[in-house]
Amino acid sequence: MTDHDVAQDPDERRLSTREAADRLGVKPETVYAYVSRGQLTSRREPGGRGSTFDAREVDALARRGGRREPSGAGSELAVRTGITLIDRDHCYFRGVDTSELATHHSYEEVAEWLWTGEMRRGIRFTAPHDALTAARRAVDALPAHTGPMDRLQVAVIAAAAADPLRFDLSERAVLDTARTLIPTLVAALPRRAAGRSLAQGGAEEAGAGDGRAASGRAAGGLGAAEQAAPGQGAAGRGSAGHAAPGQAAAELGAGGRVAAELGAAEKPAPEPGAEDGPLAPRLWSRLTSEPADPPSLRVLDAALVLLIDHDLAASTLAVRVAASARAHPYAIVSAGFGALDGALHGAASGLAHRMLLEVLDRGSAAAVVADHLRAGRRVPGLGHPLYPGEDPRARALFALLEDVPRARPALQAARDVITTTARHKEWHANVDLALAVLTVAAGMPAEAGETIFAVARTAGWIAHALEEYEEPPLRMRPSGQYSGPRPPQPLP
Repeated sequence: MTDHDVAQDPDERRLSTREAADRLGVKPETVYAYVSRGQLTSRREPGGRGSTFDAREVDALARRGGRREPSGAGSELAVRTGITLIDRDHCYFRGVDTSELATHHSYEEVAEWLWTGEMRRGIRFTAPHDALTAARRAVDALPAHTGPMDRLQVAVIAAAAADPLRFDLSERAVLDTARTLIPTLVAALPRRAAGRSLAQGGAEEAGAGDGRAASGRAAGGLGAAEQAAPGQGAAGRGSAGHAAPGQAAAELGAGGRVAAELGAAEKPAPEPGAEDGPLAPRLWSRLTSEPADPPSLRVLDAALVLLIDHDLAASTLAVRVAASARAHPYAIVSAGFGALDGALHGAASGLAHRMLLEVLDRGSAAAVVADHLRAGRRVPGLGHPLYPGEDPRARALFALLEDVPRARPALQAARDVITTTARHKEWHANVDLALAVLTVAAGMPAEAGETIFAVARTAGWIAHALEEYEEPPLRMRPSGQYSGPRPPQPLP
């Protein structure tokens, strides 16, 4: 090292093309592509044999997420984000364990904190009249057989059309939109009419009377504890003990508050007031006609928290691409819904739901697991590429489901699946299996898990959009690797 090198300010150091490529984790050709797009500037030093790059500019590009990290399959786009970290079988939001967040805070509280950094206790999201009216009219015009994901996609477009200020991308405007869009989506879904629970509709999904019998065992096969008087049975129990609803609220944090505030949720609330309370019971009434007991609501609220974000899933990447093009919040949520609607993304919980119904119907997981393996199919609800062990979200939900008496048959069926499959390969439960236990136990349809996922993930998509709006526009523009015939080619 020369004296000049020692005295040189590190911030003014110039990097060679190879050094810049190494810092960015890309090939040298990609560095020149960044130059051509205006993302980097290059300079030739007198007497030098190649271009050099400002180290500070290269580092800034890397911080903005314009780097590609090496992976086993070549290169994959890596976007720097301060939202979610997945590490050693744990998932963290802004450095806080998601299981702890789900235990102590409501969905609305965690969403607000994720967006603003402020934990606002007891915050509620309310749908504005104009957006809700437009969304409900659009959804009501759909065919009767329309599924909830189609209804949500129509609702978000209708809500956008009712908001002339949707193109305002200031942080305050985006936050206002987020706080009103999520409850609008929930309220636009039709309520489940009495009797239209899985006990009746299960035959449509599982086939004939077998599905009806299975759902009867899952949602109605309860012991003496379930038949206790209100206040002495499930409504008075939680993981913190046998406290009464008011006492439970103080002991259980937000999860307990949500449940305690809705201890009377076994009776449908009036239409106006029903849209002003916590989000979990509002969503519950759109997923099942079964009465909502506090422990079940705690599980649903925790599921909403745990599913808010999960790094750069396909739908989240679609959202960030849309936000990079400065699409408004309604459009970025539409982009997320579009990716989530894919068979390989949002449909997994429905497959696990149907599998649990079949296990309950046949009385054992062995034959069901054997059928999947024989057909060359993976067993639904097991394994996750990001977790060598058990999905921490599943672990948290299973713990809460222990306090839901009506969930015992479905919970045992899930354990039977895990135990049976372990004889063949050590697969651990993922969040789709835990979600399926809830949806089966509560008499929800198979697509309910996807609906819960979509509503929950909307908050995460907004958080990613807020991050992306702070980045240079249109940065999500990878270069294509042309593999067609070399020109010139004859005119066809």
